[in-house]
Amino acid sequence: MNKLETFEQYFATSTGSINIPSMILALFLAALLSYILGKLYIKYGSCLSNRAKFAGNFMILTTTTTLIISVVKSSLALSLGLVGALSIIRFRAAIKEPEELAFLFLTIAIGLGFGANQFLITIIAFVIISFLIILRHWSKKKSVENNMNLTINSKKSDKVTLKNISFVLNRYCTSVNLKRFESSNEIIEASFFVTFDSFNDLERVKKDLEDLSKTININYLERE
Repeated sequence: MNKLETFEQYFATSTGSINIPSMILALFLAALLSYILGKLYIKYGSCLSNRAKFAGNFMILTTTTTLIISVVKSSLALSLGLVGALSIIRFRAAIKEPEELAFLFLTIAIGLGFGANQFLITIIAFVIISFLIILRHWSKKKSVENNMNLTINSKKSDKVTLKNISFVLNRYCTSVNLKRFESSNEIIEASFFVTFDSFNDLERVKKDLEDLSKTININYLERE
């Protein structure tokens, strides 16, 4: 028997059996932890997008990752096949903020841990990371001022520019932080973290922005 035949035989016989009870437990724990993670993201996340809708994907992503790892770890051939399959798959979801990507990595990590039957270390790591998420939220300084998320979108024009919008905000806000900015040939959209000293300043901002364009839309959301 030459080396090639030995190698082929190894691939043919390298498939191991899957422990069904262990796999069911892994899927259950993955679903449970991803559900908890979704609640943490909704409550303590800082993204301006629909956090509840985005968190709804966590359970599917985590359990799917668990299933894939549980199957491919039993066979070297399947593992190599997975590498080939992933080379033709492209992740095309729009990730607008780094926090979204961080939570996606965490859901995948949970699935990898349970898929590899590393139950204890995965649970311990999840508890520690969850504690850090909560600690990060509560460690932020709470201000007595009026903190808000301000989103502005409008049809693009000579007057509706990021420079003009920032000029209006800086006139009446005590602090202005640009969170997101998107521009195309037709529309412009910008999101800010702003602080007002009074409600009257908020009204002045609204009036001056509307003077730039009648098509401008302004959304205020209280910042947690």
